[in-house]
Amino acid sequence: MAAEDFLDWLRREGRIVIVGASLAGLRAAETLRAEGFAGSLTMIGDEPYEPYDRPPLSKAVLLGKASPHHTELPRRREIDAKWRLGVAATGLDMGAKRVRLADGDEVEYDRLLIATGVRARPWPKEAEAQLDGVFVLRTRDDAVGLHRRLKASPRRVFVIGAGFTGSEIASACREHGIEVTVAERAGAPLVGALGGVVGAVAAELHRDNGVDLRTGVMVTALEGDTVGRVRAAHLSDGSVIETDLVVVSLGATRNTDWLAGSGLGAGPRGIACDAGCRAFDFRGIVTDDIFVAGDVARSPHPLFGYQFLSLEHWGNAITQAEIAAHNMISASAERRPHMWVPAFWSSQFGVNIKSVGVPSMGDQIMITQGSLAERRFIGVYGYQGRVIAAVSFDNTRWLEFYQRLIETAAPFPVEFPTVDRRPEGRQPIPSDFPDPSLPTHGPTVTLSGYSPSDRHLVFTPARH
Repeated sequence: MAAEDFLDWLRREGRIVIVGASLAGLRAAETLRAEGFAGSLTMIGDEPYEPYDRPPLSKAVLLGKASPHHTELPRRREIDAKWRLGVAATGLDMGAKRVRLADGDEVEYDRLLIATGVRARPWPKEAEAQLDGVFVLRTRDDAVGLHRRLKASPRRVFVIGAGFTGSEIASACREHGIEVTVAERAGAPLVGALGGVVGAVAAELHRDNGVDLRTGVMVTALEGDTVGRVRAAHLSDGSVIETDLVVVSLGATRNTDWLAGSGLGAGPRGIACDAGCRAFDFRGIVTDDIFVAGDVARSPHPLFGYQFLSLEHWGNAITQAEIAAHNMISASAERRPHMWVPAFWSSQFGVNIKSVGVPSMGDQIMITQGSLAERRFIGVYGYQGRVIAAVSFDNTRWLEFYQRLIETAAPFPVEFPTVDRRPEGRQPIPSDFPDPSLPTHGPTVTLSGYSPSDRHLVFTPARH
């Protein structure tokens, strides 16, 4: 069958399976229907719920401003799909084009989209992780359980990890008037995502809001009482923190375990794909019937030296899913590259934090507007003489401007009349990211290196 005839058949009668029934999966399904796909559509999800929004779980839900039971994602259109919810995918047969499910069933496909996202990294000591009062926060069920325990007014909450999620949890606790201790093995909160200069501001935010912040320490053990309830955390500096509620916020693990042995280029860093969202097999050869989108994807980005990026971003999940869905049912000449500029936001201790680009690539930072001391500023990151990222604390109006600089590879240091001429804004300084070989909590962009199979690929946007 000629390629054009196959695509025409695919749009009318083909079978598309989406593994991952969250944000990326839903938006891909909606895009497929919007662009004329009339065939069979199957949505597979390991949770029993239809797609819901995750960012509110660590923000509005923990603050009691939203119910965890009412976080469903709004639907843009009817997708007329067969839902297989509450049953996980356990294997992939690429040759037979089948997805194996935990209930023993198999689902055949003509095109497959993998959007399985990430899961919370658990506390590594299993017996301690099972103690009553030890939580992670990723799913709706996690949020229901944690919210219930916070409403019961625990004596002290102990948060392991001061990345974005850990910091948001600490902020919610303080807003509830709950005593909270945060342990972070790096020198300050958010250093893995934003560097030490901004991390120092985040540390002040924690402490000024009553958080007992412990940095440069590791948690060596969680201690339980005689009936299996958590009662204390032991730190590497010898201190012991009494607590009856522990939240483990050690980052995320990409959901690729089910693809072991499938032949797909999948591993702990995600699933490698090209700029058109087509997955690579383990040999580095691109497939044409398997696509990837969302947090589980590793894709090259021309703005960042074609490094493979894994992005845990809400906006990226949407845009990548839309590109993947379009390309699944389009001829090669009509396919589009995914070149969305990473963006992220957080709200903690009354401060709105937003970033664009890839701050963790930046070796220098300039405070171009506002002041670190006032905690209202724009920090612009530079790498190899160009603007690579920007972050704002309660100062978002300039962020779009700096995004355009990132997109046009504008020179760094920044030289504009608009740049604040306060002393801290005059010269770039080291951004003070920790050694990348040392683990920190909470980066939302992971530079996962180059793929040798991609070094000859050139991605050109389609002309319209």
